[in-house]
Amino acid sequence: MHDVHVAATPAVDPTLVLLTVEEAARRLRVGRTTCFRLIRTGALESVTIGGLRRVPVDAPAAYVTHLRTAHRAA
Repeated sequence: MHDVHVAATPAVDPTLVLLTVEEAARRLRVGRTTCFRLIRTGALESVTIGGLRRVPVDAPAAYVTHLRTAHRAA
């Protein structure tokens, strides 16, 4: 019998209200550069706090919902 090693996924903190760009990219399964492009074009909501760019925790899901709605309409 072979041991199967599954990479541990970090537990999601339900109290988070903002994600780093890297965390948002991971949730969308895209690269960091793509995530920054989505932010720059306004497709993915983000906020700036000081010099830090953050993505509201519900923004990745809202972006996917928008994509699905646009796909259905096409």
